[in-house]
Amino acid sequence: MSATPPPRAVTGVPLPPQTAPHPRTARPEPAAADPGGPAAAQNPARPPAPHPATPPLSPAPAAPRPSPAAGGLPPGGSTVPTPAGAFRLVPVVPERDLALLVRWMNDPAVAAFWELAGPAATTLAHLRRQLDGGSRSTPCLGELDGRPTGYFEIYRADLDPLARHYPARPHDMGVHLLIGAARDRGRGTGSHLLRAVADLVLDHHPACRRVVAEPDLGNTPCVAAFLSAGFRLSAEVDLPDKRAALMIRERALRSRL
Repeated sequence: MSATPPPRAVTGVPLPPQTAPHPRTARPEPAAADPGGPAAAQNPARPPAPHPATPPLSPAPAAPRPSPAAGGLPPGGSTVPTPAGAFRLVPVVPERDLALLVRWMNDPAVAAFWELAGPAATTLAHLRRQLDGGSRSTPCLGELDGRPTGYFEIYRADLDPLARHYPARPHDMGVHLLIGAARDRGRGTGSHLLRAVADLVLDHHPACRRVVAEPDLGNTPCVAAFLSAGFRLSAEVDLPDKRAALMIRERALRSRL
């Protein structure tokens, strides 16, 4: 399952005064889409970009530095038991994770919705917009039993441009995800991981009452995974780059859904 493609407040952690638009929700209006299907509707025709050399990377830091959006998760991540295995959410370190993410982003099933296929520089730029300050979004790897399985972006939905498209509430948190390995798609893994991530967000954000997501309405497996993970379909919303299913998981209902 490839899923929705991006900040998060923690009690006692100051947030920067400026809010940078999330790289997934603050994009220019796309050109008219080919009516050939859900994937085509997100991807206007454009000439293939040349593949420049991968930009040099600085030496890897000793430990990733969680941003306020990361919900205060410890640098080593938090492990949660799931039916699919022990799940851990770890902040992305480009020097360590870029090659893997580039491979995932160039998988046609992922590229159809994330639109980040191409050279390493494309994925790196997407990560840097979140990591280099001013963003309320945190990119993370999801691991099952120590194996990288998916990519997640955790963000403050109420401070994101997304909030202009739905009745946002203070401290709403948002999530985007993709399941990177094809062998993990279509087996219910995405639902297990979504539930685990939503629980981590709620556990680490006492002020957060809701976790929201906006997968492409045409991405049926993704929408189904959110429903199975305890989210409800709240509305259909028109975003700059897609028609989305607004999915919401409520803290008050987490023990019943």
